[in-house]
Amino acid sequence: MVRKFSLGLIGLLIVACYAVPYGMLGDVASWKGAFLFWTLAGLLVIGLNAAATAGFGGEDR
Repeated sequence: MVRKFSLGLIGLLIVACYAVPYGMLGDVASWKGAFLFWTLAGLLVIGLNAAATAGFGGEDR
């Protein structure tokens, strides 16, 4: 359940990584807003990947 939720959020973040900087921040002359957004999104994806793969690597059955 956590894995599907995490992967779904990663998919939404991928869409947001295009929509927010190029759509909502497209008229802003400074690059700082997009850089901050992509930095926070990257950290969030790292955390979500850790949550999605937390069950991997268990003992073989």
